[in-house]
Amino acid sequence: MPPRSFPSLRPWNSGGFYFNPGHLRSFSLVPSIASTAIAPHFSSSLRRRLDCPQFLLSRCWPRHTLPRSTVAPFSTAAVTMGSIQRITEHLEKPELDDRSYRVIRLSNKLEALLVHDPETDKASASVNVNVGNFSDADDMPGMAHAVEHLLFMGTKKFPKENAYNQYLASHSGSSNAYTAATETNYFFEPSSPLYGALDRFAQFFVSPLFLESTLDRELRAVDSENKKNLQSDLWRLMQLNKSLSNPAHPYHHFSTGNLKTLKEDPQQRGLEVRSEFIKFYQKHYSANRMKLCVLGRESLDELEKWVEELFSEVENKDLPQNRWDDVQPWRHEDLGIQIFAKPVMDTRSLDIYFPFLDEETLYESQPSRYISHLIGHEGPGSILAYIKAKGWANGLSAGVMPICPGAAAFTISIRLTKEGLQQYREVAKVVFQYIAMLKEREPQQWVFDEMKNMAEVEFRFKQKSPASRFTSRLSSVMQKPLPREWLLSGSLLRKFDPDLIKKALSYLRPDNFRLIVVSQEYPGDWDSKEKWYGTEYKVGKIPEDFMADIREALDTTPETRLSDLHMPHKNEFVPTRLSVEKKEVSEPAKTPKLIRHDDHVRLWFKKDDRFWVPKGTVHITLRNPLAWATPANLVKSKLYCELVKDALVEYSYDAELAGLDYHLSASVFGLDVSVGGYNDKMAVLLEKVFTSMRDLVVNPNRFHIIKERLSRGYRNAEYQQPFYQVGDYTRYLTSEKTWINEQYAAELEHIEAEDISSFFPQLLSQNHIEVLAHGNLYKEDALKMTDLVENILQSRPLPQSQWHVRRNIIIPPGSNFIYERTLRDPANINHCIEYYVYVGSITDDMLRAKLLLFAQMTDEPAFDQLRSKEQLGYVVWSGARYSATTIGYRVIIQSERTAEYLESRIDNFLIQTGETLENMSEKDFEGHKRSVINKRLEKLKNLSSETSRFWSHIGSEYFDFLQNESDAANVRALTKADIVDFYKQLIDPRSPTRGKLSIYLNAQGGAHAKLEGKDQQSRLVSLLGKQLEGAGFAVDTSRLSSVFESADLSASDADQLLAVLKKFLLSEMSLSEQQTALVLEQARQNIGLHAKQLGIETVEKDSKPVTNGVGQPKTDRKVTYITNVPEFKARMVMSAGPIAVTDITEFEDFDAKL
Repeated sequence: MPPRSFPSLRPWNSGGFYFNPGHLRSFSLVPSIASTAIAPHFSSSLRRRLDCPQFLLSRCWPRHTLPRSTVAPFSTAAVTMGSIQRITEHLEKPELDDRSYRVIRLSNKLEALLVHDPETDKASASVNVNVGNFSDADDMPGMAHAVEHLLFMGTKKFPKENAYNQYLASHSGSSNAYTAATETNYFFEPSSPLYGALDRFAQFFVSPLFLESTLDRELRAVDSENKKNLQSDLWRLMQLNKSLSNPAHPYHHFSTGNLKTLKEDPQQRGLEVRSEFIKFYQKHYSANRMKLCVLGRESLDELEKWVEELFSEVENKDLPQNRWDDVQPWRHEDLGIQIFAKPVMDTRSLDIYFPFLDEETLYESQPSRYISHLIGHEGPGSILAYIKAKGWANGLSAGVMPICPGAAAFTISIRLTKEGLQQYREVAKVVFQYIAMLKEREPQQWVFDEMKNMAEVEFRFKQKSPASRFTSRLSSVMQKPLPREWLLSGSLLRKFDPDLIKKALSYLRPDNFRLIVVSQEYPGDWDSKEKWYGTEYKVGKIPEDFMADIREALDTTPETRLSDLHMPHKNEFVPTRLSVEKKEVSEPAKTPKLIRHDDHVRLWFKKDDRFWVPKGTVHITLRNPLAWATPANLVKSKLYCELVKDALVEYSYDAELAGLDYHLSASVFGLDVSVGGYNDKMAVLLEKVFTSMRDLVVNPNRFHIIKERLSRGYRNAEYQQPFYQVGDYTRYLTSEKTWINEQYAAELEHIEAEDISSFFPQLLSQNHIEVLAHGNLYKEDALKMTDLVENILQSRPLPQSQWHVRRNIIIPPGSNFIYERTLRDPANINHCIEYYVYVGSITDDMLRAKLLLFAQMTDEPAFDQLRSKEQLGYVVWSGARYSATTIGYRVIIQSERTAEYLESRIDNFLIQTGETLENMSEKDFEGHKRSVINKRLEKLKNLSSETSRFWSHIGSEYFDFLQNESDAANVRALTKADIVDFYKQLIDPRSPTRGKLSIYLNAQGGAHAKLEGKDQQSRLVSLLGKQLEGAGFAVDTSRLSSVFESADLSASDADQLLAVLKKFLLSEMSLSEQQTALVLEQARQNIGLHAKQLGIETVEKDSKPVTNGVGQPKTDRKVTYITNVPEFKARMVMSAGPIAVTDITEFEDFDAKL
C-alpha cells in the first residue's frame, strides 16, 4: 500500500516504523492471519505493540469493549418498500451519536447500511466483497489481490483508467482498497458531491473493463508491492507460519502474488492472464456477497434512492458464503513442533499458537476476551510480571486471530531478552502453569463484569472516526452473522458463559500447540529456506523432555505452582464519575486560554465545549536544553524515560485497561509527559508518573536489558524499508541541531547505569513547565494538576534566554545538493530518493498557501505519472514538507531503479508540470482551490484531534491556532498566475532561483549475468518497447526483435546491446541525435535494473544524470555532493527561530470562570 501522505513523522502503530503514512492510496494486501471471521481481540499489550499495519487491527470491532444501547434490539421487523427490503433503522449507538441509520437489502440481495450524518463534511462509501486470497487458484497465487488492483482501471460507463481518481482528487477525496483472506474491501472519501463519486464507484461492480493496456502495469505494481515486503519480518514470519501449515487449506497460500505467479508462469502454461482475472471476477463477485456502507449528509431516503439506482445493476449470482469447514489449517503433524526462524531485524520472541474455536457466532460472550485479558495482563501476579522480574522478557501479548469462518488461532507472543532466549523453555513452562491456574479456577464473574462495564463505558462515549475508516470497517463487520441492530456495538460483552470459557480454555493444551522461536542468534544452524520470502528456519518435533515439562506445568496444583502467579486484583482505575456538564455555546472556542503565565509555568486551558465526553488530556513539557545538547544527552534522556516506564508497567496497566494512559518521551525541548483518557482518575495517574520520575532508582539489571533493547532498536532502524529511513536524513541535513541513529548508537555504548542516576536529577532540577489541559476539566482541575507537578519536582525556573531555539537551513537559490548513503541491509533491493525543493519561511502566509495549492494540483498527476504510468516503484508520494521553521515541496520514491534515475524522472515530471499549469482551465483550477480549502476547514472528529491541534501549535512556538482558517482564506485569494509564477521561481528544475536537496539511499546490490536464449531476448524487447511507448514513440516490436536476432548477441554486454539499439533508433525510427541519446540513457538504466532477469552482463557506472528524460531539455545544473555534513551546515545560512505570530499575552485570561 503506497504512502499517499506523510502528515507526521512518528512511530506507526508502535511497530518500529518511523512515520505515519496517514491516508494511503491505492491498494494493499492484509496479512491473512487475522483478516476474516469474528474480529480479533487482543490484550492491551498486543494492541500497543504488535508490529503490523493499522488496517490489520482496525478492521476488528471497536477497539475496546462497547456501551449499552439506548434502543432495544430487534425492535422492528423488516419492511419491504417496492424492490427494497428495509431490515432495520434501530441500531444500538453511542450516547452522543447524532447519525441516523438504515439497513436495506436490494432486490439483487446486496445489503447496505445507510448513514445520514447531518454534521459531516466528508462523505464516504465502502463495498466489502466476500472473496479474498483464500479463493486464489493454487497455481496462480495473488489472483484476488491482482483483481483488486485491476478493478479500478476503467469501467464501461467511465472508460478512462484514472477517471475515478481524478474525480476524487478534484473533490478533496481519497480512495483505497485491501485484500484479505476471505474479503476484499474498497472505499473512498470525497469532501463534496457524494453522488458523482458513488456513481463511478458502483461501476466497478457493474461493468469493469480490466483494460488490457493497464494489465502489465498493475501486475508490476503487485510485484513491486511484494518486493517492498520481502525484507519485512511481519510478512516473512507470517508466511513461514502459513507455509508450514496444512497444504490442503488455503491458509497455506502465498497471498500477495508477484509477476512470476501472476504473469510469467501462467503464460508459460498457455494461459491468457487477463482472461483468468476476468474469470475470477465473474466467478466470485456477486451482489449477494457484497456489503455496502454509504455515509453522507443526505437524508436516508435520498441515500436509499441513490443506492437502489446505482447498485441494483450489480449482478446477483446467488453464490454461497466462502467457507472451508471440511479442512483445518493445522493437521496433527503440524502441531507439537518447534520452529526456529531467523529474522531480518535483531528481534527475539517466543510465539505459541493454539488452534482455537471459531467465535464467529459467539458474539454475545466472546470467550477469548476473558482468556486474553488474563494471559495478556501486565499487573502483579501476571505471566509478564514474573518473567520480566526474572530478566527473561520485555513484553507479552495474547489474543485470538481468526483465520476464516470455521478456524482460528489463539496466540501468545513474548518479546524475549537475551537471557530469555536461552531460557525459552522455562518461559513456556510459566505460560502453561498460568493456563493451569485458569483451568483450575471457575471463570470469575467479577472479571467478566469488569470487562463488560468498561466496554459499555467505551461504547457509550465513543466518538466519530474519519468517514472512510467508518464505512470500511462497517462494510466488513456486515459480513459477520451479527444481528443488524448490533452492527455498531459488536464489541459489547453481553453474556457471561463460564462453560464456554472452560471449553475455550480446553484448546490450550500440550497436544494442540506449536511454537516459534525468533532470533538472529539461536540456534544458528537453520537448515531450510521458506519458498516465498527466503526466511531461514529450522523445524522439528518438540523434544520429549520439553514436552514432558509442559505437561508437568499444566498439571501443577496450587501447592506446586509458582506462588507469584495469581489472578489480578480488582481495577481501581475503572471510572465511576462520568458526568459531563454540557453548556451550549453559540460557537466552540477556537483557541485555549492562558490561565497561568509566569517565569516557571505557562498553563494553557480549554474546557471542552464541542464533544461532551468525560475525557481529557494533560500535556506537559519540561523544557530543559540539556536533553538535546548532545547525542549522548539525548540517549541518556531516552534511557531515563524507558527506565521510568519500565518501573511503571505493573501500576499503569490497570489504568490503561480502564481507558487512561500516559506517555513519556525525550524531545527537542526536554521531556514530554501526557496523561489522557477518562478524567475521573487522571490526577492519580499523573501524580504516580511524576513521583516515579523523581524517585527513580536505576536497577542495573533492568538498565542493561533496556540499553540492549535500545541498541537493537538503533540497529534495526537501519533495516527498515528505505522510505521509512529517508526522512531521518532529510531532517539531519536541514535542521541546525539533529542527529541520526548511528550517532546515537555510538554514544549508547559508553553509557552506564550510574550515568543515568547522575544525569536525570539535572533534567528535573531546573526547567520551564509548559502545560495544556483540555477536555472535561475545570479551571481548578488544571491549576491543581499543575501545582501537583511543581510540588513533586521542586524545580527552579529556567530563564527563556536558555531555551533551545530550533532553526532550519535555508537552501540557497540556484543550488542543487545531493547526499548519498548506502543502505545497511545487503538483501534489500530497493533504492529511495527524497527530492526536496526549498520554498521559504513557514510564517510566510501567502507562500504557504501557494505551496498547499501546488501540492494539491500535482498530487494526482505525480502519482499517475511516476507510479502508475512509469512504474517507478510501489511507493510514490509528493506533497509539502513542514519543518520547524521552513517549508518545501518533496517527492519520495522507493524503487528498484537507481536514485539518479529517479531524480531524472522527477525532473521530467516537474518540467511537464509547467505546461500542465499553463493549460489548466479555470474550472479545474478553482476545483483544486476548493479541495485545499475543504481540507483546511475540515471539521474536527473527536476530542483528541482538537487536543492534538492545540498542542501542535503550542509546540511549534508560533501559537498560530487559526492557521487553517488563514490558509483557507489565502488560498481562496490565489490566481492561476500566482501558482505559475510560484512554480517558475521555486519549483521548475530549470529555474536559476530554485534551491534543491536530494537524499539518495542506495541499495547495495549489483547484477551480473549473461544474455542467452530467446526467452531473455523476448524480455529485453518487451522492456525496451514499453519504454519507447511510454515516451510517446510508436515502435514496431517485431522489427526490433528481428534487429536483435540478426545481431550476434551470444556474448553481449549492456554496451553492445545499446549500440544495436542506437542504430535501430537512428535508422529505423528516424529519431534525432538528442532524442536517441535520451532514450539510450533511460534504456541503460532499465537494462541495469533488470539485468539479472534479462541475463545481461552489466558494469556499475558512476554516472550522474544530465537529462530530464525522453524529449525534455537538459537542466545543466551543477551538482554539489555533500560529503561532510557538519561542513555543509556550517556553510549554510540558518533561518530565524520561531516567534509567536500573535502576542502571547492576548491569550491570557487569569480570571476566567470555568
